[in-house]
Amino acid sequence: MAKSPEVEKPNKAFGWAARDSSGVLSPFNFSRRATGEKDVRFKVIYCGVCHSDLHTVKNDWGTSTYPLVPGHEIVGEVTEVGSKVQKFKVGDKVGVGGMVGACHSCDNCAKNLENYCSKMILTYGAKYYDGTITYGGYSDTMVSDEHFVIHIPDNLPLDASAPLLCAGITVYSPLRFYGLDKPGMHVGVVGLGGLGHVAVKFAKAMGVKVTIISTSPNKKKEALEHLGADSFLVSKDQDQMQAAQGTLDGIIDTVSAQHPLLPLISLLKTQGKLVVVGAPEKPLELPVLPLLMGRKLLGGSCAGGMKETQEMIDFAAKHNITADIEIIPIDYVNTAMERLVKTDVRYRFVIDIGNTLKSTALLSREKSMAKSAEVEHHNKAFDWAATDTSGLLSPFNFSRRTSFSQKELSKLKIKLHNATPI
Repeated sequence: MAKSPEVEKPNKAFGWAARDSSGVLSPFNFSRRATGEKDVRFKVIYCGVCHSDLHTVKNDWGTSTYPLVPGHEIVGEVTEVGSKVQKFKVGDKVGVGGMVGACHSCDNCAKNLENYCSKMILTYGAKYYDGTITYGGYSDTMVSDEHFVIHIPDNLPLDASAPLLCAGITVYSPLRFYGLDKPGMHVGVVGLGGLGHVAVKFAKAMGVKVTIISTSPNKKKEALEHLGADSFLVSKDQDQMQAAQGTLDGIIDTVSAQHPLLPLISLLKTQGKLVVVGAPEKPLELPVLPLLMGRKLLGGSCAGGMKETQEMIDFAAKHNITADIEIIPIDYVNTAMERLVKTDVRYRFVIDIGNTLKSTALLSREKSMAKSAEVEHHNKAFDWAATDTSGLLSPFNFSRRTSFSQKELSKLKIKLHNATPI
């Protein structure tokens, strides 16, 4: 196999990465592959923070490799295209979601279901075709095969459209596939978070009546007045749940925590459909008899193919659908992860890569230069030291750093200030 373009012609990149399962992110210098003939390279302007990023940086699923640069809700502006790229040009607004590769030859790929391809390549933390590891969007630049790049319509704001590349397609696809997109239908949305709030917006734009099902009574006003849901059920209120039995054509269940399915199945009409899109860490208990007695369907869905993802973005642009977001600087990302654990966000964090990443690159460079200056300016010294665990002391030559004069300190300060970010 030929050498990776990243090895032959590396392109410097800078981002934030987790080095181990502590999940703590910090500045990281790395390289992207050279722009291939079918590749699109773009500068990253915003990147959404998905709940799966939290699981991955901490290796909760046991599949993470480090260093790991997260982020699969990536949007920006094209800076370079390969010689055979046909769909994009320099200056286009684009995005990349959860995958950057697939086999293009299996039945799933032939049906535009690359997300279910057995050789699908994730946007970060996976092996690319050439054996190199993929890095995500918590970085200044991105390169991808044009097949996996999405065109972002001009009327969609980049920041609030970033989460649609994951949260958006995750709820849009099951609404379409399971036929829960017909005007006049009544659909329930379980969970009012990053996925749930977008599901409400898409369903309402399709002409569907929406009931939000939540454990939190205090979310009712938000659900009805801000998101435009038609009704609200508190799942812990047995009277409310019983009164609503047999009223829903379908349910999109976005909850990733452990929760009972039986109360949700009871809300379905005969031949109703419960579609799970959340990913609980432990298996959920499946009550079979209620499914049999009402010919009810329990299904699942995971993201969507590239054709459908573009359709979703175009639909969002037509109906002015965006995610409700909180924009954060990159150096706040560890705090954001802590808040994400507590579900303390309304409803999605988006990192302002374009305006905040460079400053952290400069800070990282300053620390490196200061350390180098300490090594370069040294004075020989002599003392006695222990060199092993025996504790015996013996003569030892080493060096002390030079005490900088005020003039030298001023020069170093100017040098650091004018340093070009990596």
